[in-house]
Amino acid sequence: MPGNFNKLLKIDLSLGEIETIGLDETMVRTHVGGSSLAARLFFESDGHQYQPLQAESLLYIMTGPMVGTNFPGTSRFVFCARSPLTGIWGESASGGFWGAELKKAGFDGVIIKGKAAVPSYIIIDDSNVSVMDAAELWGLDTYQTVDVLKDKHKDQRPARVLAIGPAGENLVTFAAVSNDKAHYFGRTGMGAVMGSKHIKAIVVRGNGKVPVADRDAYQKTRKTALASIKDSMIAASMHDLGTAAAMDMGMMTGDVPIKNWSLGEDYEMAAALGGPAIHETILKGRAACFACPIGCKPVVAVNHPKYAISKGPGPEYETCAIFGTMIMNDDLNAVAHANELCNRLGLDTITCGATIAFMMDCYENGLLSLQDLDGLDLVWGNVDAAIELVKKIAYREDFGDRAAEGSQALAASIGEGAEKYAVAVKGLELPMHDPRGFHGLGLAYMNSNRGACHLQHAVQAVEQGMVAWPEVGLEEDYTATESSGKAKMVFISENIGQMANAACVCHFVHWAMGLDKFLDGFNAVTGYGMGMADFSVAGQRAWVLKRALNNMMGITAADDRLPQKVLTPTAEGSAAGSVPDEDLMRKEYYEIRGLDERGLPTTQLLRSLGLDFLQEKLYSF
Repeated sequence: MPGNFNKLLKIDLSLGEIETIGLDETMVRTHVGGSSLAARLFFESDGHQYQPLQAESLLYIMTGPMVGTNFPGTSRFVFCARSPLTGIWGESASGGFWGAELKKAGFDGVIIKGKAAVPSYIIIDDSNVSVMDAAELWGLDTYQTVDVLKDKHKDQRPARVLAIGPAGENLVTFAAVSNDKAHYFGRTGMGAVMGSKHIKAIVVRGNGKVPVADRDAYQKTRKTALASIKDSMIAASMHDLGTAAAMDMGMMTGDVPIKNWSLGEDYEMAAALGGPAIHETILKGRAACFACPIGCKPVVAVNHPKYAISKGPGPEYETCAIFGTMIMNDDLNAVAHANELCNRLGLDTITCGATIAFMMDCYENGLLSLQDLDGLDLVWGNVDAAIELVKKIAYREDFGDRAAEGSQALAASIGEGAEKYAVAVKGLELPMHDPRGFHGLGLAYMNSNRGACHLQHAVQAVEQGMVAWPEVGLEEDYTATESSGKAKMVFISENIGQMANAACVCHFVHWAMGLDKFLDGFNAVTGYGMGMADFSVAGQRAWVLKRALNNMMGITAADDRLPQKVLTPTAEGSAAGSVPDEDLMRKEYYEIRGLDERGLPTTQLLRSLGLDFLQEKLYSF
């Protein structure tokens, strides 16, 4: 089948069994790939019945039909499992080269079940698959692990390596997975899932080719897409300044969180931490993922007596905010150092930094003492204390053991009103974009199936005016701080975003090339012949399926809420006095999305999307 091999690698670590399983062609066509197909497989395996770190819990590593084809932006792949941080549907995406390499080995994805008796790693060399002893690797950081395995499995073509660090080994609930050191599956704790299965790393090398349905149409569309990207301001900005370009512009639009979401602007801090500052001080180059013409990844080096790091992956916007503005630190060198430390130890920078900012808030307000924190003086701006805490979290040392559960769980354990300082939706800390400045984004946070997220949809690009897609009804200029009427925009943007995640295409690239070229490329690869309406419905199906899974794991309308911090207006900045009207937006959204008053998909909606098979389990939860 073009784009897909309809073949998964399944590894049962407890039984020591390795097998190749086929996929039904109709199922693949219906659910496409990536996190959408993983969600269907999760349902079929009753994944909602198992706790995240149980041996019986399944871990899905999935590509999409366009991955490995060399069409622009087709580097992405996903980790999916029940999240140890949130307890609900978990997914995390990354670019790089590993996903394309897996496709070239002849597999659309990998399913891992059980727990190895001893620390192990997996090697996939085309069709040759083995589970190897990883005793010598256990305890190493991610950089060390990747280097050892690349050297051990070097050949004419380099192997690609996924690895966890000490945080994953110690089951930190927001442990990340390193992808060749330069890319990370940060969100929802997939590193802890790997660690619970005693898997330190997964090595892959493939020498095949991904089949394409219409080679002529593919080449023509690829050429057109590349031309559009070359002319795109989004692409130019991303290439020149990386994602940290969002810092300066975001400060002007009320998008950047400051002091744990308490302040509305600080232009001096933005100037010290944004894309231009990186470019002028620590930047040494740019790197790109497989089939990416943009190259947004910063390569940096820091020559500083306290924060020195050698040439390697640098901080993205999210990390510049989370270890910068969120904790009132304006030292870019320290941010880069904290970023590398999280990378090496295998920690999601967003949840890690947000948890530290939460603790600083609690410390300032008398809910945590110096004694509680083992002598760490967590005053605002004390980046050295924050860096020390990163280490304690990864190794679950002292108070770091409690912080390793994330801000929402930590708030519950502290009590005394600490919950008001935790900023999360469904247990997942907010990304570094403020919904008080962009109300539609707030609605998307409320509804996101993995918890607060800006990468499960295209809301951010649409609401900020970066893209307009009249072919799907997104052609208006949206007032950022207006709540009324945002539901339809969010609904459409979510459906499109779900298709990007199913096809496994980079959001930045498909924004730059245009939705029409994304769809044309998708059809050229798969031969599906989808129109734009079909494309949107497929995205809707993916969203509803994930929502139903979350309903089975306890999510209701009561969970579709924003935290108190971002429902409290700031006194300064372009969004001063603005807060999303979550009740109004939820009401409008539920009507458009087809959810009942409990937040469950209606039977009519399920039938219209071909999801009737969900009904029995969904309505009995």
